[in-house]
Amino acid sequence: MDEPALRRLLADVSSGTCSPDEAVSRLRRLPFADLGFARVDHHRALRQRTGEAVYGPGKSPAQCASLVAELLAEPGGPVLLTRASPAQVEAATARNPGGLVTEVGAESLALVSWRPAAERAARILVVTAGTADIPVARECEAALVAFGYRPGVLVDCGVAGVHRLLASIEEIDSADAVVVVAGMEGALASVVGGVAAAPVVAVPTSAGYGAGLEGVTALLAMLASCAAGVCVVGIDNGFGAAAAIARMLP
Repeated sequence: MDEPALRRLLADVSSGTCSPDEAVSRLRRLPFADLGFARVDHHRALRQRTGEAVYGPGKSPAQCASLVAELLAEPGGPVLLTRASPAQVEAATARNPGGLVTEVGAESLALVSWRPAAERAARILVVTAGTADIPVARECEAALVAFGYRPGVLVDCGVAGVHRLLASIEEIDSADAVVVVAGMEGALASVVGGVAAAPVVAVPTSAGYGAGLEGVTALLAMLASCAAGVCVVGIDNGFGAAAAIARMLP
């Protein structure tokens, strides 16, 4: 339940279309519902503006389907299932029709979203250093769409050919926030952070050769960036970057 849903419930009680007993029954499910294998946080959107998401790895298809159903049982904002396997996607969408499925990785992982938020006006730009970073960028883009944004995407703008980035400088200048997705040495975050006026959220990816250490090199480089104010999320965490944007901007 998010703030608009709570306000609607209080308005319904005030107008008489919902009895106080019905409202109490609804509120009794806050702040969480205990499913035995998980405690579903229905209160998170009230605290943080974005609701709980379901992380697929480590969960059975039936558990994913049940968690999504529980989140959808309460009115509110978008519901997301992230890093879902084909079996998890099949189970979740069979029990909860209407999910939008976006493939986000070479391992056939997907992000599935239900009940997208109303469209938001902020202009978000997602920029990748290379083609290998696109799956992480796609996860970020799909989550941003679920949160109500209509992000633009620039691919293959890495520092090995920085003129490709500079050719789109007007798009960067007009953005309200920029997400930079980069592996290898992660230098693109510093470059964009040095030219963009908007907040920059950097996502290190595991793309890269041996010295890339599966994303650790990019992560440390982004954390050590001399471009002040660049925010960094975890390796390959496109969803986390989108959630950060949703908490930053209206």
